[in-house]
Amino acid sequence: MLEDCKNAQERWGGVHNLIDRWLEQRRSLLITFIELKEACDSELEAVSKARIDTFSETLMDYISAGHFEIYPQLAEEARAFNDESALQIASQLLERLEMSTEMVLEFDTDYASSVRCQQHLVRLPAWIDRLAKGLTERFALEDQLIARLHAAHTPLHTKTSA
Repeated sequence: MLEDCKNAQERWGGVHNLIDRWLEQRRSLLITFIELKEACDSELEAVSKARIDTFSETLMDYISAGHFEIYPQLAEEARAFNDESALQIASQLLERLEMSTEMVLEFDTDYASSVRCQQHLVRLPAWIDRLAKGLTERFALEDQLIARLHAAHTPLHTKTSA
């Protein structure tokens, strides 16, 4: 039993570190989001393309890490534990996450170039409001995904639930 716990920790401890780094990325994303929102609130015309790019790059990095690193690793963990119900829940949550991913891609497209940024600057406050709602929902869904696919399989949880 101790060997199983050690193997699980070795195998899934990396997942925990990956999630921790991703949640740190989320914190950085929120900081750049707040800075952009405050800039829009104080003087929209003074919001620079560089500030929008910083936010957009942080946002795209966060979304990409979720889709290409975190979600697949969580699914692999659930498969390793033969947790079919977790995989079904993950599939449903990922479908719902896809909506906010599309929204993020739209935002990135709208502000991709200097010309587009200038054309869409007046719409930036509305985008900020839309992103605030979308990201709030996204974070809640991701937290559910982590809780169901990872936290449920940690040695402490499986030990107490057995």
